[in-house]
Amino acid sequence: MNNNLLNIFRFIIFLVIQILIFNNINLLGYINPYPYLLFILLFPVNGNKSVLLLCSFTIGLLLDMFLNSGGVHAAASLILAFARPSLFKFSFGLSYEYQTVKIADKLTPERITFLFLAVFIHHFILFSLEYYRFSLIVSALIRTLSTTLFTLLFCLLIIYLIKPSKR
Repeated sequence: MNNNLLNIFRFIIFLVIQILIFNNINLLGYINPYPYLLFILLFPVNGNKSVLLLCSFTIGLLLDMFLNSGGVHAAASLILAFARPSLFKFSFGLSYEYQTVKIADKLTPERITFLFLAVFIHHFILFSLEYYRFSLIVSALIRTLSTTLFTLLFCLLIIYLIKPSKR
């Protein structure tokens, strides 16, 4: 029950922070951070996969409603939640099989690789659906790379701030 309350709290906090703070950050006119992805990425490894997919779709849909973006966040979040186990296996290997992975622990190259790939996949899908033209693929890739780096920076900062200190 305690884990469910933590997930509900994370859902609400990441959604509110994304809507009130991060949607108003606009670097160079087109770079926006999307750290709400941390809700999907910090969801427990041994958690219910159906709940993760439903919550990912819901957080994306609610964000689409506030941004009036036509469902691109819902689609990208749902695909990221679906691809998350494969990203875990790729990044962590055997540690994922034994479900001993915790993203909010000490930052290691495996965790940074996992975060980078997850954010890149989400943003590539998001901006590909947003531009929705093959002729604009270069613009979508440039925006994907720049926003991925910006979001990754914020995600690492947030993980560093919320992780429990070991004293």
